[in-house]
Amino acid sequence: MSKTYETIKLEKEQSTLWIILNRPHRLNAFNDVLIGELADMLDTAENDPSVRCVVITGDGDRAFSAGADVTMFPKATPISSEIGSRAGQKTFSKIEEMSKPVIAAINGYALGGGLELALACDFRVAAEHAELGSPEILLGLIPGWGGTQRLARLIGLARAKELVMFGNRLKAEEALRIGLVNKVVHYEKLRDEVREMAKKLSEGPPLALKFAKQVLNFGTQVPLDEGLRLEAAMNGLLFATQDLKEGVEALMGKRKAEFKGK
Repeated sequence: MSKTYETIKLEKEQSTLWIILNRPHRLNAFNDVLIGELADMLDTAENDPSVRCVVITGDGDRAFSAGADVTMFPKATPISSEIGSRAGQKTFSKIEEMSKPVIAAINGYALGGGLELALACDFRVAAEHAELGSPEILLGLIPGWGGTQRLARLIGLARAKELVMFGNRLKAEEALRIGLVNKVVHYEKLRDEVREMAKKLSEGPPLALKFAKQVLNFGTQVPLDEGLRLEAAMNGLLFATQDLKEGVEALMGKRKAEFKGK
């Protein structure tokens, strides 16, 4: 964690790593540097055994991320745009494929690519003043970093079409109502709420959480019989872990389990 970055800040709280998008002057909008640095940091977090949970948020109280920095658009070509879309998709897929839980602490606007970033996370907690949406259609575009795919999987095809094809923004409470976010809290309580969630996840069994995330994310994208086989295989593997033994012994001994990820 000794690296320094231009567009992100890092904070470590026990076993939780906070990745803070740090372009507040541009509402934490993504440029090529931010995409690259986020990808690099996600790889570092994945390979750091001291990190049990990752939180992604934005600097300040105005924006989680307002999406792609539109100042880059005039120079874009069809080829560079396709390459940029794939780069963003690959970066956000690192979150989905990560073995550790990832929480999006949505501290303000989560628009376009900012919403797509939040969609890739396992949990989304929004401040009351946050607004979420996919306004790309208003520019003559469509979401390019996974939004068309993850939105439909999360909130259903009909609601996803509403968000993408009208380009409307949702207030945090409406996002909660349709299942786009898990919780809505006052901005002043956002960090404490997310910190508590991260603490609970960090104290959980890392291998079981890893397998649960994999089966939920990918098992639901295949036919039911294949998903069931994946579930059974992952469940069986966990019977070879020390964590399972520890969990059973802790339950029998009426004490708190101490999971080691082994």
